[in-house]
Amino acid sequence: MVEIKEAPASTNIDLMQDFKDIVSSSNQDLIQENANVDGKSPCGQMNKFAGESAKFYAKQNMLRPEARQAMEDNYIHIHDLDYMPTGTATCCQIPLGKLLKKGFNTGHGHMRSPQSIMSAMALAAIVFQSNQNQQHGGQSFQAFDYDLAPYVKKSYEKRLHKLQQYQLPLDQKELEKLAWNETDQECYQACEAFIHNLNSLHSRSGGQVPFTSINYGTDTSREGRLIIKNLLLATQSGLGKGETPIFPIQIFKMKKGVNFYKGDPNHDLYQLALETTAKRLFPNFSFIDAPFNLAYYEEGNPDSEVAYMGCRTRIMANRHGEENSVGRGNISFTSINLVKIALTTSTMEAFMQKLEDYAEIVIRQLYERYLFQTNKLVNNFTFLHGEGVWTGSDELNSGDRLEKVLKQGSLSVGFIGLAECLKVLIGKHHGESEQAQELGEEIVSFLRKKCDEASECYDLNYSLIATPAEGLSGRFTKQDQKDFGRIEGVTDRDYYTNSFHIPVYYPIRAVEKIKREAVYHPYTNAGHITYIEVDGDISKNVKAIDTLVKTMAESGIGYGSINHPVDRCKSCGYTGMIDNECPACGITDERQFDRIRRITGYLVGTMDKWNTAKASEEHDRVRHV
Repeated sequence: MVEIKEAPASTNIDLMQDFKDIVSSSNQDLIQENANVDGKSPCGQMNKFAGESAKFYAKQNMLRPEARQAMEDNYIHIHDLDYMPTGTATCCQIPLGKLLKKGFNTGHGHMRSPQSIMSAMALAAIVFQSNQNQQHGGQSFQAFDYDLAPYVKKSYEKRLHKLQQYQLPLDQKELEKLAWNETDQECYQACEAFIHNLNSLHSRSGGQVPFTSINYGTDTSREGRLIIKNLLLATQSGLGKGETPIFPIQIFKMKKGVNFYKGDPNHDLYQLALETTAKRLFPNFSFIDAPFNLAYYEEGNPDSEVAYMGCRTRIMANRHGEENSVGRGNISFTSINLVKIALTTSTMEAFMQKLEDYAEIVIRQLYERYLFQTNKLVNNFTFLHGEGVWTGSDELNSGDRLEKVLKQGSLSVGFIGLAECLKVLIGKHHGESEQAQELGEEIVSFLRKKCDEASECYDLNYSLIATPAEGLSGRFTKQDQKDFGRIEGVTDRDYYTNSFHIPVYYPIRAVEKIKREAVYHPYTNAGHITYIEVDGDISKNVKAIDTLVKTMAESGIGYGSINHPVDRCKSCGYTGMIDNECPACGITDERQFDRIRRITGYLVGTMDKWNTAKASEEHDRVRHV
């Protein structure tokens, strides 16, 4: 058991120093903890003032001594601690189709059901913006193509009816063809407007654009295919000056018999997705046929298709309702510092015991946070629950508590630094050694077992997430460096490796990286991702991306992504790979180049918003192809 001692209380002096750093914008790691937020803007600063104050309150008033001590001792990190006093949940897969069909109220008036694809896409963006203000994490549409296909049909029917009124010298088939062509054009414009909106609409007091994801790729209807095609084409076109859109995070769902093989009805759209990824980094790819995803799949039921969110979040299992992603999400999550546990134990037996102790602290802390969240009322979240975004919330009254709804969400235990942990324990990480790979699987499977046991004990959906550490990747490391110094391969960099990933600096073949990381995907049922770094102008080698995606599929990856340089010259608008000189206009001024890179799972339009740890990690990344 962890010995509980009197934990040192945070002081007003610490809080005042944070405030000074916010005012002066002198602490990059503080003000740019999240690269999607402009921490130097007035609203960004105000939100940071509020966030640091809320963290102070939560630490002093909402945590048990064991959890507070574990945080201060650098063993755990409670994600979104600043939102704990508000009782918000982390994220949600929004049932877009339901909201569009019945209409919804944003708090300033009722939006009726749209009658065209243009209106439906506009309302989809408004749904994202309205929802973002009532939770602290990301949000997603689980079946974007299926949800919007009915409104493509409405547009087609309106256009066909209008053409028929003109009494043109055309037969019915010619009129239908013309109506479909016009609908195709409208669909493209709607997709283009949707993407522009999601990169310009602000939420959270103007501090950031909504953190959004969309899943698509399996609707084989004519209407659904038009959505997929035009969404990809609009993404390829970019924003107003050719910029790569950083939102929404796009996830193309792969399924054998639907889009995987030549001859599959949507295989042509998969090829278009590969071309779009090569140019714009999105879409990422999810794999319905991975055994842990296929277990939920029902042919002909789009709700049963796995949906991911952002940089990895996944929810499917449900002890209290239907087992799918729709209208559900993660409630909260807390991560364990595997490296410190390894650094403070001398035997494997001691390591596993300490890991168990801190896993149990995290499980109890998540439960106590859950109890606070479930005591909130429907009218605290007028859109999220008042409009029925979460499954079951539309059956509640405005003054009802949220337990019935939130118990369908997930409570997630996360972890960071498996690679560095293994270096401490046996001198090699899992990219270097089979022994390390076996030990890594033993550690991660043990954490999954603790989550499964907690699910039985509390009758809640506890799950294991491969933590998407951004600010955390440096925060854990910085404190451990103070305590243990710089240890080669462990604390000698500015960051710890995310979750179960093989270190970004370690040279390994793409196929080998995929196979080694695939082992961990079945255990991390709350979310996972595998990245592959490729070099050069990948748009000239789409076949390479196809090979990587197919290798992920056959290796049992649940969710994967391809990283490569995407640069833009602000002087002439050239988009592609730029070294030190724009190949189009010859300019060499670095200030004229936007360098789009993936930070954890989302894109950032300029790297000057990255914290120092993630900037260091990006610098260390080696190419796998």
